[in-house]
Amino acid sequence: MIRPKFSTGDIFPITSSQYDAHFRISTVRGGVDGTGVEPSATIGDNSVTCTITPSIGNSLVAGTPYLYDVSIEDSTDPNIIYTLLTGTINITGDIATGP
Repeated sequence: MIRPKFSTGDIFPITSSQYDAHFRISTVRGGVDGTGVEPSATIGDNSVTCTITPSIGNSLVAGTPYLYDVSIEDSTDPNIIYTLLTGTINITGDIATGP
């Protein structure tokens, strides 16, 4: 969950009627390419919640370096985009439990 704030520490007000949330995972920076996916990102209570579902998680390849961005886009002007968080994701293979 991401709760954006202004540099003053005040809450950055976001609502689903004003903004669209995006959570993108890709092997390259700058958007979703042929190897990228867009998991769930929802807006509620001045926050963005990002979720990687099992189907999305299963499409990611272990050992492949992935980058992610979480952003909100103004629903009335798609040229206004705020990147809230960016980083890397490391995927490991399934971990089997012993007998």
